[in-house]
Amino acid sequence: MNFKSLRFRLIIWYAGVSLLVAVAFSAYTYNRLEFYLREALAAQLEHRANLIADRILSQIPSHGEKYAGDEIEARYTPGKNDKFVRVTRGDGSLVYLSEAPAEGSFSPEKVPRLRKTGAAHGMQIIDLPNRTRILVAVVPYQVGGETYLVEVGATTIASLRVLHGLVVTLVLGLPVVMALAILGGYILIRRALAPVQRVTRAAQEITLSHLERRLPELDSGDEIANLTVALNQMIARLDESFRNNNRFTADASHDLRTPLTILRGELESLVVDRDMPPGVRDKLGSLLEEIERLVKIVEGLFALSRLDMGEAQAERVQFDLAALAETTAEQMILLAEERKIALSCDASGVVEVKGDRTRLKQALVNLLDNAIKYTPEGGKIALSVKADDGMAKMEVADNGIGIQEEALPHIFKRFFRAPNVRASNIEGSGLGLAIIQAICNAHGGAVSVANTQPSGCRFTVQLPLAKNS
Repeated sequence: MNFKSLRFRLIIWYAGVSLLVAVAFSAYTYNRLEFYLREALAAQLEHRANLIADRILSQIPSHGEKYAGDEIEARYTPGKNDKFVRVTRGDGSLVYLSEAPAEGSFSPEKVPRLRKTGAAHGMQIIDLPNRTRILVAVVPYQVGGETYLVEVGATTIASLRVLHGLVVTLVLGLPVVMALAILGGYILIRRALAPVQRVTRAAQEITLSHLERRLPELDSGDEIANLTVALNQMIARLDESFRNNNRFTADASHDLRTPLTILRGELESLVVDRDMPPGVRDKLGSLLEEIERLVKIVEGLFALSRLDMGEAQAERVQFDLAALAETTAEQMILLAEERKIALSCDASGVVEVKGDRTRLKQALVNLLDNAIKYTPEGGKIALSVKADDGMAKMEVADNGIGIQEEALPHIFKRFFRAPNVRASNIEGSGLGLAIIQAICNAHGGAVSVANTQPSGCRFTVQLPLAKNS
């Protein structure tokens, strides 16, 4: 998974927010339940204390205090119900004290008494030494001229059990809920980003030679749909701009060929004139060299413009690239021998490709011509063609001057020449490699370059093999 992708970041953000919300909701639920259980227990205890005061203590003047204690025990049996009941007089003397609770969580005798009995009223929380917490409702009651204090209490053990069960439920259930939330979020995010992926795939297929293609327009009416429409409008403007540029380059190149041809013819006729002074003839020779250089540049621009307009796809035939490499190497070997360069060719197998034979030969001639130009005398050039993993692989390697590393990313740009190449004073227009790349791209292939050790470089052309090869 790409950890920098928008999908991954959205999932992490969604999971983080979901976790924070779940934890906050769990904490809120725990606190509210704890508060509710405490208030419910307090209300229950206070209600019972009021019942004891109103129904039992009110009978003390006619039946006595012993009757009150017996009635409390008979009616409410606080010990068996894990409750605590204590009735004291105004002076603090004891009237009634319940038995120890059945659960044995505390001893009623150890529950501290209030110092100011007459002023006590309401709810009190008492912490015993054995870490038991008791909630006690205190209700004062006056009858027969005597003030009595009714204390009814209970431990918070039952509430803690409920809270413990909630915690266990949350601990066990939260991961499941989070997993379901993340899975649901992943599905939603994937569906939401599916149009972006379709647009991305379509955008990757749009190149300079396929600017007529457009991104798929969405009917969702959201921001992605609006972005797609805007990008299609931009691509349409780029398409029109490149078409105008290609038309201008093609027209300008075509129109320049005629005057350059006329100039070259006129200069050649002057050069052969026997009455021409030697100094003037030398100058005319220099002019002819510049004319030839201009002709090569114009021819290169004309070829690039035609390639940009898809000329290489007009006539596609299936042929053996290895055989083409062998014949081309035989034709170029004479030029290599003039420079005392050894040119070898390894193309023994049959490598069938489909494309424009003339254009692919032009690409190979340009590669070999560059290798010969930039390889010193006594150097070596190796041409090889083979099938490799469903692709036709053609390599031209030499031990020449090589290319500076910082220039490698720009070597296929039009009119670009590496600094060490310019310093070599070898003529060139900087269009040869651009033409090679345009031919390879038009055939669905690619060309790359890498320096070799200790010197020289290797150009690699990869083309799709013919389907029946």
